[in-house]
Amino acid sequence: MVQGFRALARVAICAFAAALVLVAPVAFAQAPPQIETTMKNMLAAVQAKSLRDFVAAGDASLKAGMNQRMLDGMSAELAPRLNQGYTATFLGTLNQEGYTVYLWKLAFKDGKDDLLVTMAVKDGKVGGLILH
Repeated sequence: MVQGFRALARVAICAFAAALVLVAPVAFAQAPPQIETTMKNMLAAVQAKSLRDFVAAGDASLKAGMNQRMLDGMSAELAPRLNQGYTATFLGTLNQEGYTVYLWKLAFKDGKDDLLVTMAVKDGKVGGLILH
């Protein structure tokens, strides 16, 4: 499920990102506060290498599919940049395969490349958090 979601999401996200470039001056809405908090909590869990906290808001598929080794890999790559500070800018949502996919731009204080964060939510549970 997660791999299929990633492939489908990648195509749709690229198209959505291209559209965002064209409408950049337009002010965007905010993510629902609970959704924003969940995303930030999951990023904090990546920093802390806490699998328990990372999957806390996840559905059964995320809990079954995520392991400590995967989280350690994400943490090794991202924690140093997250620790320096970042700004998350909500970009909007997509509807994919029954999920509402929330999108954010992460701009890091280190000035290096930004990341696109996608978080798929269905029935109040996170099905996946992907950083592109």
